Amino acid sequence: MLNRLKHLFSSASESPSASEAMPVARGQRDEDEAIDIGLVDIHLSGWLQNDTGELIKGFAIGPQDTVLDIGCGEGGYALFSARQGAEIILADVDAERLEIARRRLLAESARNVEILVTDANPIPLPDARVNRVVAMEVLEHVDDPAQFMTELVRVARPGALFLLTVPDEVIEGVQKHIAPSVYFQKPNHIRIFKRGELERLATEAGLIVESSTQYGFYHAVWWSLYWACENQPLSPPWHPLLEQWAGTWTTLLSLPAGPRIKAALDQVMPKSQVVVARKPC
Repeated sequence: MLNRLKHLFSSASESPSASEAMPVARGQRDEDEAIDIGLVDIHLSGWLQNDTGELIKGFAIGPQDTVLDIGCGEGGYALFSARQGAEIILADVDAERLEIARRRLLAESARNVEILVTDANPIPLPDARVNRVVAMEVLEHVDDPAQFMTELVRVARPGALFLLTVPDEVIEGVQKHIAPSVYFQKPNHIRIFKRGELERLATEAGLIVESSTQYGFYHAVWWSLYWACENQPLSPPWHPLLEQWAGTWTTLLSLPAGPRIKAALDQVMPKSQVVVARKPC
């Protein structure tokens, strides 16, 4: 299975990158082959489906779409949308990171790229401007999630799809014990979403929830181990502890029972909750 997937992530210029949003370590399979196991793991969870043009299963993006990626950072996941030929509107509070994202997306196949420096209160867009909304790992930073969602719905067309993710409550509970105190201070995580709260937030904003899931045990553990690696930046070379965890996960996924065990662990201690929802027509 890993041999079949390896080609998807062998070149940053040819495959989708999520490295800014989801750091990955390279799991060593033998002396000659290493694989970005973090990217393989999220692909197995339904993300980055090149064959179908789905950012995650149920959230397809094509050349006809206009995507608002809010809280996009340096555009890691937005690269996938750009490679589908969509128009991309990147929004973030950090102007420098937005400019990095803009340059990266312009080098891809995006139909058009626009950037907005905004805290989404309000979003400087007219009503019904976009038909795809991506808000990944953003709502946990927001003072008023209901107001934030109201703005996202306002700028979306009838029938628009929404992709919403937040850190899961279980791993956030772990982080309470091991992460630096600043992790739970503004502008970082200021709230923890319990299971079901993200769906309720979407429904109360007038959306129809189409799917709800969770994923990312591998990255939940990765981040828990990260805090033990003093002075480790969010870039390689990775600490041996992180490399060893990547190697362990690579070995697991290569075994016949690996995918089944991954799925079970993703349910028990995921990195993130995921909701795909639709604005009524």
